[in-house]
Amino acid sequence: MHAFTITTPADIPQALSAGQGGGRYIAGGTTLVDLMRVSVEHPDVLVDIKALPLRDIAVSPDGSVRLGALATMAQVAAHPEIRSRYRVVSEALELSASPQLRNMATIGGNIMQRTRCTYFRDVSADCNKREPGSGCAAIGGFNRLSAILGTSEHCVATHPSDVAVAFAALEAAVRVTGPEGTRVIPFADFLLLPGDTPDREQTLRPGELITAVEIPAHPTPLVSGYLKVRDRQSYEFALTSAAVVLHISDGVIRMARVAAGGVGTVPWQLGAVEQRLLGQRPSESLWAEAAAIASEGAKPLADNTFKLELLARTIERQLRIVGGLS
Repeated sequence: MHAFTITTPADIPQALSAGQGGGRYIAGGTTLVDLMRVSVEHPDVLVDIKALPLRDIAVSPDGSVRLGALATMAQVAAHPEIRSRYRVVSEALELSASPQLRNMATIGGNIMQRTRCTYFRDVSADCNKREPGSGCAAIGGFNRLSAILGTSEHCVATHPSDVAVAFAALEAAVRVTGPEGTRVIPFADFLLLPGDTPDREQTLRPGELITAVEIPAHPTPLVSGYLKVRDRQSYEFALTSAAVVLHISDGVIRMARVAAGGVGTVPWQLGAVEQRLLGQRPSESLWAEAAAIASEGAKPLADNTFKLELLARTIERQLRIVGGLS
């Protein structure tokens, strides 16, 4: 492991000062430490932010939510109002990692985690995300777990976070603070498509610190849920997943938000599926018709064509579950 120093700021201004100086923020460390061990990441300075006052979980009367960046996955998943109002979030978190990791990993760290692509984590392999300009070994290699949506000729790696898929469906935002002040980034803009620069994964500026993830108020009654399809049921990343959020009033779908994981280079919002659902009455045929267009624009590779059908089946099943016809 590359030698490093560690600093523990007493407050946010001290943390920002250390971050501006090139330090890497670390909280639970469940991703960064792993990457340091395999020499993918080699920071010179770690800024331990665990002591900062960023663990709040606040739910307003209108249903809007503020999740402090240092709230753990386990704390958010267990929060009674999150479980009641936004089941899609609690389910996504509970289907992630292991109980031990959920007790350590933070919300801010979870959405910042890097891909599980084998070639990214193998420093002997070509990877544009790890070493820009070196190539993408996954495109011509073993790509069963790779993305089929949002890919480029430079990268086909999926984003690993489950709760990020739920946040995308809920149109959440990421609040950050930095040398230039505070800003709020819509979740749809926070994570970047690989394009020509797959090594640039978020819109964070140098030294910026995530302080919270915010979920806006949604119309009620709201029903939601998260479905994860994987090779095994314990501690495994998604082959496909579906976050579904519906507002159904007088038997008609008034609002629909649907996002997929395991298939995109970022959590993939399914706008065409949402439009097909709006203004319609729930039915088995509607779920099937909407799910059938989930993979529009997909570009499967040699080993992951199966994800086209699996995505459609995952979306259809979760629409049925959340929509109340299962």
